[in-house]
Amino acid sequence: MSAGAFERLHPAVQYHIVNSLGWQQLRPQQLAAIAPILAGHHCLVLAPTAGGKTEAALLPVLSRMLTQDWGGLSVLYICPLKALLNDLEHRLSRYAALVGRRVQVWHGDISHSAKTRSLREAPDILLTTPESLEGMLISLRVDRPAWFGALRVAIIDELHAFAGDDRGWHLRSLLGRLGTFAAGPIQRLGLSATIGNPRELLGWLTAGCVGAAAGVVVGEPAPAGEAEVTIDFVGNLANAATVISRLHRGAKRLVFCDSRARVEELSSALRDLGVRTFVSHASLSLTERHHAEQAFGQDSDCVIVATSTLELGIDVGDLDYVIQIDAPAAVSSFLQRMGRTGRRPGSPRNCLFLTTTDEALLIAGALVSLWQAGFVEPVEPPPEPWHLVAQQAMALVLQGAGRLAAAACREQLAALFPELAPAGIEAVTEFMLASDILAEQDGLLGFGRRGERLYGRRHFLDLLSSFATPTQVAVRHGTVALGSVDPLSLQSGSGAPCILLLGGRSWRVAGVDWPQRVVWVEPSGEQGKARWMASSRALGFALCQGVQRILCAGGAGLPLSRRAQARFQDLLADLPQLNPERTSIQHLGDGVWRWWTFAGGRANATLAALLGPGFSSLRSNDFYLEGRGAFDGSQVRGLMCEADAMHLTRQMARTAPLAVKFVDALPPFAMLAMTAARVLDMSTARAVVEQGGDPTPGL
Repeated sequence: MSAGAFERLHPAVQYHIVNSLGWQQLRPQQLAAIAPILAGHHCLVLAPTAGGKTEAALLPVLSRMLTQDWGGLSVLYICPLKALLNDLEHRLSRYAALVGRRVQVWHGDISHSAKTRSLREAPDILLTTPESLEGMLISLRVDRPAWFGALRVAIIDELHAFAGDDRGWHLRSLLGRLGTFAAGPIQRLGLSATIGNPRELLGWLTAGCVGAAAGVVVGEPAPAGEAEVTIDFVGNLANAATVISRLHRGAKRLVFCDSRARVEELSSALRDLGVRTFVSHASLSLTERHHAEQAFGQDSDCVIVATSTLELGIDVGDLDYVIQIDAPAAVSSFLQRMGRTGRRPGSPRNCLFLTTTDEALLIAGALVSLWQAGFVEPVEPPPEPWHLVAQQAMALVLQGAGRLAAAACREQLAALFPELAPAGIEAVTEFMLASDILAEQDGLLGFGRRGERLYGRRHFLDLLSSFATPTQVAVRHGTVALGSVDPLSLQSGSGAPCILLLGGRSWRVAGVDWPQRVVWVEPSGEQGKARWMASSRALGFALCQGVQRILCAGGAGLPLSRRAQARFQDLLADLPQLNPERTSIQHLGDGVWRWWTFAGGRANATLAALLGPGFSSLRSNDFYLEGRGAFDGSQVRGLMCEADAMHLTRQMARTAPLAVKFVDALPPFAMLAMTAARVLDMSTARAVVEQGGDPTPGL
């Protein structure tokens, strides 16, 4: 073990690294993290999947714990998934026990008695989720000053996964509220996969914190590096199953699909082909998922089919191959998935794309092209999180238990959301008072009758999370919880018995208890169906521009199979002559045109809203707009110059309302601000129009 940074660790930590764990050396990121973490700086630790990020944070934190003799609950370790917490518990408990410290897990599946024991005897390190933290902060049975008074460090695992959606705002607000109970500043340590803007992400995590300017980024964005990547075109899921069944026999294969229904369909098809197959996705029960992941980790000739749940750091052992059905929507996801392989010495990272549609083929090609160029998307928290202001206002009222003054509430909200105007925050709280969400008496805040009616069910359970959870029914076989399905899955439509597909197996519905939302099932030999409600994704500008570039280059430089190359050439034959520097117009006959912008879903939706009144049957997707009528580029530019952003925002708010929680607690200005920032993309739309796109005769 090299000297220097390692020798700065507490002697007990040094001893156990060498003698108990038997490690020859620490990884570069782990060594680099020691000095800034020991110094108390906020840090963002970057490393690929299985790159040792957890140890990079925890070893110096344990060292500080011993050197400074911390007592009580001093460290929070926050994860996005309960399954990830369960997976980490054994490893972190082992590390902590080596130096006489204790770890406890706290989430919704932990028993009431176990939580009560934790409250009596606080662990040194608590593993939890943002939603469980919120539950602790608003609970009357938690002595918050005693429970959180000794808190020194918050470690946020998979920070990029949090920051990319509204859970990140919720998490950061919780950290700010925890700071009001801690005796001193809480050191924030973010752990993340490779991203495009690490300094900005660390700045967002530490906004408003003491010492934010001195934050340290540990680890550099990883170069493309050596990897075996192939893009194939198979046309449908049945063909994908056939390819997987014949490929890499005797090896461990992780297959990613981007929907639960496709995971189920592919798993069933693989089992029909005699492949030993396991399943993992969010609608399986934790027990079923744990059994599948554990069995897969111990097996050698098998496949596990999963959604993005296995993109994060859940340990399923050493993998031989990663296979991607179609393509994820970001280079960062591709890197994390491919990073599951290549852990053995001399074993390269690898990923095989099996694309089933033309669009997936193009997206896979663009992802690989961007990766080859060293590009990774920046993580951008969703702008204008006004609904989280409303949520946090209600949470602060519950936390204050009738003793929170209105002025203090506004002051705390302004501190939690420094990016938002204080006048806007005041307007939100005034609206909540005027609409009877909140009520004020003698200067103190409580819930109004309407607020109680909307959000008071089951002890204000709805306030614990920032996201809406779709209604699902639990599926049980006897005493075994299998998972959950969308209620629409129970409609057979023909009067025949309903056959579900869950866990890669078919189940006949034997009975439904609607009041309890439970469906009882028995095994079935018939083919079942899987169905869950899902929202469509809008691809980003960089990825769509990547599609344009690979089309203009004819696929040159891409690792395409013979089938994929042939399909790519067929696609090129159906497209107009594309120019990588500008948009293109394609005339399809009968007055129908297609404007190839490659601008992404939001920008094209903005253009469609702008042009809609002038054309019939106008529609848009990530790559183009299609309409009927005379297309005049100068007219489009004129419309953009005259565009009224507020009018478009109101139009989009009516036709494509945001699917966010707590809208009843928001004044109109807040919803319009969120729509303008999250649905419209005026800046990209303007740039597209300025590129030009004049009609090309004969296309």
